[in-house]
Amino acid sequence: MDNPIIGDIVGILGVLMIVVVYILMQLDRMDAKGFTFSLWNGMGAIFILVSLLYDWNLASFVMEVIWSSISFYGAYKAY
Repeated sequence: MDNPIIGDIVGILGVLMIVVVYILMQLDRMDAKGFTFSLWNGMGAIFILVSLLYDWNLASFVMEVIWSSISFYGAYKAY
């Protein structure tokens, strides 16, 4: 990819999505088994996966594939 800053921005947005919903869950403002929690977790993982197109890391790729799969399964189950 031509512009690595785009990968950084997308990756940071993904991390923020995951961290924000985790904070909200810890503050009892979001249900960990709810659709929104799982969806935002899955989307955050997808954003991080996109960032890996700019700066490849196999371990991060494996982690985010697993994270997004579990999260989207949770969203499906909650829906």
